[in-house]
Amino acid sequence: MVSDFKTAKKTLRTSNSKLNIVAVNGCCYGRDNKPDKGDYFKYCGQNFWEFISGNKNLYTEIIEPLGHKAKEINDNFVKSYSQMINKFTKEFANEFCKDNGEIDWEKLVRFNSSTIEEKKKK
Repeated sequence: MVSDFKTAKKTLRTSNSKLNIVAVNGCCYGRDNKPDKGDYFKYCGQNFWEFISGNKNLYTEIIEPLGHKAKEINDNFVKSYSQMINKFTKEFANEFCKDNGEIDWEKLVRFNSSTIEEKKKK
């Protein structure tokens, strides 16, 4: 990361040598009471969110909107995941279960482990 920062500074300075370039490593959470790392600054938690927004309280203000968005995405995932589980269960039951719902272990083992020639016979 440090070498990437140095390369970026060097590249940017070739276009305009008067630029004051400051490399920053941002972390959305946590604390670092000594942000000056020499070649770059590391801002964590409240300091990071204030650095990018100018708002000292943004780190707490974004929690609720992020929570709502995360719940929405999670709800969509759970729905899709459940549908896929149902689909796989149905396919498995249709292919490898007897009419009474019992697993046809011989058929399942043949499918999984028989040679290609054996599969063609069945």
